[in-house]
Parts: sequence; structure tokens; C-alpha cells
Amino acid sequence: MGILYTIIIGAICGYLADALMKNNGYGLIANIIIGIAGSYIGGWAFAQLGLTINVGNSIVNQIIVGAVGAIIILFILGLLKATTKRGKGRRSS
Repeated sequence: MGILYTIIIGAICGYLADALMKNNGYGLIANIIIGIAGSYIGGWAFAQLGLTINVGNSIVNQIIVGAVGAIIILFILGLLKATTKRGKGRRSS
């Protein structure tokens, strides 16, 4: 049950982050992976900043933290994508 729970929460977090970051074009599997990784990144970031989320339901708390972490990951991936696109257009002499 734990792995299924992780995948479902990861999928929700990945989908929310993808929708909030204006559809980056990653598929379902990538969104699940980004959501699961985002849960760890979000948990770490919230702990480092001393923040806690308490909206009354632990599942909603986990989704919010995971979505924030997934947004962080998508933001970094977007920066890397932009850097790679910019670097490919240049020629070296």
C-alpha cells in the first residue's frame, strides 16, 4: 500500500506543479517522478526554512509540500532547458 500511496501522491503533486508552471510538456510518468522527487525536495526545503503546513488534513499537507518541491524542480529544469537552447545556437571559431 505504501508504494501505491507514494505514486498517487506523487502524480497529484506532479500534475499540480505542471499545471501551475504552464504545462512544461512532461508526460504522466515524468510528472509522477517529478512529484515524488518534489515531495522529498519540498520536505527538505520546508525543514530548512523552519516552515510547517497545517491545513487540517495530512494528505493535503503532503500534497502542498510535494507540489512546492515539484515546482522548484520544474523551475530548475526550465532554467537548464533555456541554457541548453541558448548554448546550441552558438558556434565556436
